[in-house]
Amino acid sequence: MSAPYQSLMKTSTSSLLALASLVFLGPVPAVSAETISGALARAYMGSPDLNQQRAATRSIDENVPKALAGFRPSVTATTDVGNQYNDTRAPATVTKKPHTDPYGFQLSAVQNLFNGNRTVNAVRQADTQVLQSRETLRLSEQNVLNAAAAAYMNVLRDTAIQDLRQNNLDVLKQQLKQTGDRFKVGEVTRTDVAQAEAALAQGQSDAFVAQSNLQNSMAVYRQLIGLDAKSLSPAKALEQLVPKTPADAMTIALKEHPQIQAALHSVDSAELAVKVAEGALYPTVNVTGLVNRRYDNQNIIDSRVLTASIVASLSMPLYDGGTSTTTIRQTKETFGQARLQADLARDQVRSAAVSAFNTWQNSKFIIEAIDAAVRSNEIALAGIREEAKVGQRTTLEVLNAQQALLNVRVNLITAQRDRVVGSYALVSAIGRLSASTLGLQVTRYDPRLHFDQVKDIIWGVSTPDGR
Repeated sequence: MSAPYQSLMKTSTSSLLALASLVFLGPVPAVSAETISGALARAYMGSPDLNQQRAATRSIDENVPKALAGFRPSVTATTDVGNQYNDTRAPATVTKKPHTDPYGFQLSAVQNLFNGNRTVNAVRQADTQVLQSRETLRLSEQNVLNAAAAAYMNVLRDTAIQDLRQNNLDVLKQQLKQTGDRFKVGEVTRTDVAQAEAALAQGQSDAFVAQSNLQNSMAVYRQLIGLDAKSLSPAKALEQLVPKTPADAMTIALKEHPQIQAALHSVDSAELAVKVAEGALYPTVNVTGLVNRRYDNQNIIDSRVLTASIVASLSMPLYDGGTSTTTIRQTKETFGQARLQADLARDQVRSAAVSAFNTWQNSKFIIEAIDAAVRSNEIALAGIREEAKVGQRTTLEVLNAQQALLNVRVNLITAQRDRVVGSYALVSAIGRLSASTLGLQVTRYDPRLHFDQVKDIIWGVSTPDGR
């Protein structure tokens, strides 16, 4: 057997499985290498997408103290000062002067006692919106972690494929050289040389494509993880987190998936919006307290007037041109839309869970089938090469067999990657992909902390973090 053939045959089934094991399933190497858990932790802490969703959740938290403000009085202080001229000719019993400087201040407080339960329902709606935003945040966390895991595995896959392509390129170069030598001594024809040259050109093209794919994957990795991919450790599938059957996957997804939970909270919020709008048809009862102090009143020198009052008022809306009734009908339609969106979310989650489970389940059989194809192609290539030595096979047949073996080896690496990524996709599809379930070594973001900090604040403009 010739030298280039021996070189290629060194990458046997056992060595290929060792490569796959090194890339995907092997033990953790040196401490300096990045692990998939470390990469996901970086994405969890530094993802701009996830951080902006956290900020959005904190913003929605403020709807609760804003709604609670409806239970509190509104206090207003006003003051004024001016100059007044008055020319009085008639005799008077009081002393007047042509120029006075009237001024004073007023303090008023309005406390609502009843407004058709709009405040009560607004507070309940705000609480529901907070729960919805937390589920949206959980969904964003799942998407970020799932995308980061795929980016990590893509770099591993494309690195392994590039190595295979480069090794194949080296073999094709040696093979072309040897074919040229055999042509010089008349063992093969010019056609054989041309076929070897064509195979080398195609191998160079494939190597460039593999290099480009790796560079693209590394760019996506940098975007999602926040650091350049340099030395990545092996990664394993989430065997312990995936459900056992499709029925289990659907049951868990329909119960726990954040997309469904967010949609259900949206339904509750829309229903409460209807009640808030209906409150506009009810009477409003307010109590108003007023203190008014005036100086130089009515152009009288050194006059002082103090007025204090407390008044209860009831107002009943009779007709506002149809604005209130239109709003009520509009919110009812929005409520109906939210219910339909919840049904749509259930269908989408159910479909995604079944699809992800089937993909995960079939990935095992795909790997087994490709592994068998690798072994068969190795046997076929070895036989064709032996037959080529005695003139029973052409150079083209050898090159085709060699290319077929290379292709199934690339497919095996891709299938190994798909197995790992599929496990993350399945755990995400059932709603359980999170920093907690993955055991990431990070400080977990708890949205309840900010909510507890702001829900009872009645004064001040600084955020809890000092901004």
